[in-house]
Amino acid sequence: MSAPSPSAIAQSFSRGFSSYHGAATPQSAITCELVERLVAARGRAPADHVFEFGCGTGFLTDCLAENVPSARLTLNDLTDAAALTAARHGATFLRGDVRTIDWPGVPDLIVSASTIQWLADPATLLRRAVRALAPGGWLAVSGFGPAQFTELQTLGYALPVPGLACAKTLASWLGDLGLDPLISTEALWPMEFSSPHDVLRHLRRTGVNAGRSRPWTKRDLAAFSSDYQNQFSTPRGVTLSYHPVWLIARKPA
Repeated sequence: MSAPSPSAIAQSFSRGFSSYHGAATPQSAITCELVERLVAARGRAPADHVFEFGCGTGFLTDCLAENVPSARLTLNDLTDAAALTAARHGATFLRGDVRTIDWPGVPDLIVSASTIQWLADPATLLRRAVRALAPGGWLAVSGFGPAQFTELQTLGYALPVPGLACAKTLASWLGDLGLDPLISTEALWPMEFSSPHDVLRHLRRTGVNAGRSRPWTKRDLAAFSSDYQNQFSTPRGVTLSYHPVWLIARKPA
């Protein structure tokens, strides 16, 4: 599966930036769990320098600020709007594709939530993160596994998200780099919506429809709604499944 271009992703998330924070309840819960797991493994000791890529509206940044105070914070995102997140935290902001921009020197904590699944080759980015980390530094990342939006996949409406990977795969990538992940786990979280149209509204409000090649027609919507309702209905509506994956590792000192 080909990855959507960085410009397509940026455009989609820019459109949904104002609505994302209120609509992305699964992403918020996934982020909170990432930080809880990081604190359980690392404790709440301050970090000298934190680098976060894909900061977006600041779910992870806000949670880190409460649990892992940082002397210096550098945030990255594709969208200009994310500079507001950096400004709110007094952080340095690096706009651009995390694969190609210059990273800040030797952070002792690198974090990211709900970003690596957009990359065609997440392993390469993890390799760069391991190289960039200070000795004894920590890596905490969440992404999504292959059962993400399984309902859409079943109906043939899979979105172009090429970096879906299970916990075992993420752990194996780090193992190849000489790191033994302290935490590598996943879950399946079905959400319920009142209707298939509400599913599409949720995707649009969270920017997750990046990369769709053509607009929906009335015929498309009618067929989608009928098929979705027939296969994934519940007494309260329909389901949409999230497959979050968490990875936490420490670089040898």
